[in-house]
Amino acid sequence: MPLEKYEKDLIALAERAWANPEPGFREFACSQSQVEYLREMGFTVSTNAAGTTTGYVAQWGSGKPVIAILGEFDALWGLQQKADVPVPDPEPGKEMGQGCGHHLLGVGAIAAGLALRDIMQEKGYAGTVRVYGCPGEESGSGKAYMARDGLFDDCDVALTWHPANFHMVCSGSTQSCIQCYFRFKGVPAHAAGAPHLGRSALDAVELMNVGVNYLREHMEDSDRVHYAITNPGGGSPNVVQAFAESRYLVRSTTNPKCERLFERVKRIAQGAALMTETELEIVFDEGRSNTVPNFVLEDVMDEAFRELGVPGYTAEERAYAQRFKDTFDVSGQLSDLPGSVRDKDRLAENIRSSALCDYYVETDHSDKCEMGSTDVGDVSWVTPTATANLNCYSYGAGAHSWQWVAQGKSSIAMKGMLQAGAILARTAEKLLERPERIDQARKELEKRLAGEKYKCLIPEGVSPHYFD
Repeated sequence: MPLEKYEKDLIALAERAWANPEPGFREFACSQSQVEYLREMGFTVSTNAAGTTTGYVAQWGSGKPVIAILGEFDALWGLQQKADVPVPDPEPGKEMGQGCGHHLLGVGAIAAGLALRDIMQEKGYAGTVRVYGCPGEESGSGKAYMARDGLFDDCDVALTWHPANFHMVCSGSTQSCIQCYFRFKGVPAHAAGAPHLGRSALDAVELMNVGVNYLREHMEDSDRVHYAITNPGGGSPNVVQAFAESRYLVRSTTNPKCERLFERVKRIAQGAALMTETELEIVFDEGRSNTVPNFVLEDVMDEAFRELGVPGYTAEERAYAQRFKDTFDVSGQLSDLPGSVRDKDRLAENIRSSALCDYYVETDHSDKCEMGSTDVGDVSWVTPTATANLNCYSYGAGAHSWQWVAQGKSSIAMKGMLQAGAILARTAEKLLERPERIDQARKELEKRLAGEKYKCLIPEGVSPHYFD
């Protein structure tokens, strides 16, 4: 796969994104560097995609088919870790870190776009390559805004990948989710001298939490409700708290189920406000749709993965990975293997005996909804979509850990990123070789949707926004 001539540039882009971790819709440095590079490489780039500020769409070619390649670049709060250090050691002056590998994900998508462009030029294939720089995956749901605004409507397929602990093609669904702030406004008063004059917003937050705890007994096993108290109303217990706020994340297996569960949570909040005589404001934060699997595309991606294989690792790289594996008890990973894995015994043995995943993990098709959410789900409602996982880290700790941040600049991570670009490009090339498979993928999506149309969970009046 012709990525050698771009390798130094791509690694430099990823290292720059690792060194400049930024939150969703504020990925200014990452977005700008990627936009500038894609323009240098001959792509036409439009910015501020769907009003997201940092989102972009880079295009090369024209006509059908339109092949979308999805990238990301946002980081996570509280994961400021020094590179290559196998103990928790925060990077001075930083508050964030690339704990989900999005600095690799976005650049891997660019690698795929470049490789596919070169293939199409060399072999004379017609069509359009689009690289989407998608902001706010961790918080903000950038792809949902893009899908709501029709940015994927003319795409024939969408391909993406994610840094992981395994080499595999993903199968199965993910949860829909809605996230909102519940803001209660009360009346301040002296807690000892005049408590009868006060109306506690913090009481309302606590009562809502109690009510949601009772709700958990009466929702489906696959549903989830999480919360954080984002403003307790101050640190003075002798003051009746006049303002308090909590942030809730509601998940279910489909959009309609998620909306129904969210309505139940809202009624609990309204009840808490009624009991405490406080005012309630509900501020919508983000929403993501469940993922619609596409077995046709998964099969094509599987073929590409088998052809290209997985990266080879040196003794030095294995020793490096072992130092990080030793920081984490792998028993959790052994008990929580991906549900679609075909030979779980082989994978379990590899986890026990190797520092990192060094083979292609075969998977079966699955319709099972895995716990967790991604805004890739919104894209999958609009166009057939498939995802690959490429190993970029040691066994042990998973995503959103300091271990992933520390390993994010390693040669292991860069090998996974470059191989991801090659596999996505080869997947797209196979679709160009046999365009009837694009039609088959579209027919599968239509059959799965059964006439149901995409409805973004983000209301029309809500624009891309950033909450600190």
